[in-house]
Amino acid sequence: MATTDKKLHHLTIHEAGQLLKAGELSPVELTQAFFDRIAETDDRLHSFITLLSDEAMAEARAAEAEIRGGRYRSHLHGIPIALKDLYDTAGIRTTAGSRVDFDRVPTEDSTPTARLKEAGSILLGKLAMHEFALGGPDWTTPFEPACNPWNLDHITGGSSSGSASAVSSGQAMGALGSCTGGSIRGPASLCGIVGLKPTYGRVSRSGVVTLSWSQDHVGPMTWTVEDSAYMLQAIAGHDPKDPTSSRAPVPDYSLSLREDIRGKVIGLPRHYFFDPDPGVNAEVVAIVEKAVVELEKLGAKIETVELPSLEYVRAANTIIMVSEAYAFHEPNLKSRPQDFGEIVRARFRIGGLLSAGDYLQAQRCRQWSKREFAEALRKVDFFVTPTMTQPAPAFEGYDPNTTLMGRSFTAPFNVTGLPAISVPCGFTEAGLPVGMQIAGKPFDEPGVIQAAYTYQQHARWYEQRPAI
Repeated sequence: MATTDKKLHHLTIHEAGQLLKAGELSPVELTQAFFDRIAETDDRLHSFITLLSDEAMAEARAAEAEIRGGRYRSHLHGIPIALKDLYDTAGIRTTAGSRVDFDRVPTEDSTPTARLKEAGSILLGKLAMHEFALGGPDWTTPFEPACNPWNLDHITGGSSSGSASAVSSGQAMGALGSCTGGSIRGPASLCGIVGLKPTYGRVSRSGVVTLSWSQDHVGPMTWTVEDSAYMLQAIAGHDPKDPTSSRAPVPDYSLSLREDIRGKVIGLPRHYFFDPDPGVNAEVVAIVEKAVVELEKLGAKIETVELPSLEYVRAANTIIMVSEAYAFHEPNLKSRPQDFGEIVRARFRIGGLLSAGDYLQAQRCRQWSKREFAEALRKVDFFVTPTMTQPAPAFEGYDPNTTLMGRSFTAPFNVTGLPAISVPCGFTEAGLPVGMQIAGKPFDEPGVIQAAYTYQQHARWYEQRPAI
């Protein structure tokens, strides 16, 4: 039996890993605790599409034998995790949240899936998502939208909806999301957890269902910064199956888990992220401003930066995304349009109406933005912003089309490919979580992790859990 005062489903990966390695906790006991938690809550949360009870318990027994035999693999050995349902899993259906792929059963694991297995993690199941990582919440798809554990009447954000809901509620110790315009950091912010989008190319996307080839990112969603660092460690690195994956060496991210931000220069793009705007919630901005003050007290220097291209980045992100999505999905859109949900079908078709000129102009804007951000990052170490423009909206009255309109605080870092993390930084008066986004130089995941960890350990928002 575990020697801990915490409920097992409230342990972090770091905490559970220490107990597992020491033989004070069994992977079998831990995994069963998470299935119990799922059984207790998922009729309200709708986080999971597919559960793998028998398979996971068999993996837990194997992990227990390995650890007892002195063959401890990594921080993830014996750790129950789950995957957004666009990661291919050999012999297990991968639906991408759509009727189009409802019965698709891959023959091979995606590279991130395979690397998590190699690290010794235990796969609990496949998680709900907005259809093909773009359209939702949508009741015209086969799966119930996931609900926010902090308030079940509110959305999780998307498209990694089940990933955020599962981690936030204690149904899984960690999950993988995917991110094209903000689908890791956005749901993480709205559900009060950590979401890390690495640099474009840091993690292979082989076997991960495509939305936008040039903007898709793979990354972890966890309760704490250190847990995201451990998951990133397992999945990062070059993959010959993905020609866009980087050959840059993978550092030891655990070395970044130390509290020190003294002397670091933080750039605040106030004109886009902080100045008053009808589409931006003032309470959210005020909460993040307080977090910035705390970073300054911890030794960081704050400077205002100007990034004029931000006014155009959202449009560039959307044009590139729907154009590339249409190119990928065109055969099915023409042969079986009725199998797509209403929202994603309409968005994909927009991509078919755009011209080559529209796409190329968006790419020109992208290059402008990348140059501008790179120039700013010669003078500052990080950008700090609110993660989202709003706290989690209620389902009632919510218009999903708003996700493609107005400002996006996450899309600039998909367009530029820069690493960015969302870390909890407070709650609204209504009790809804707010996230702060920290973005850095290409492949400076270590710096981004250290800055987020420093703030996390000071602010300690992770000590609060939803009541569900």
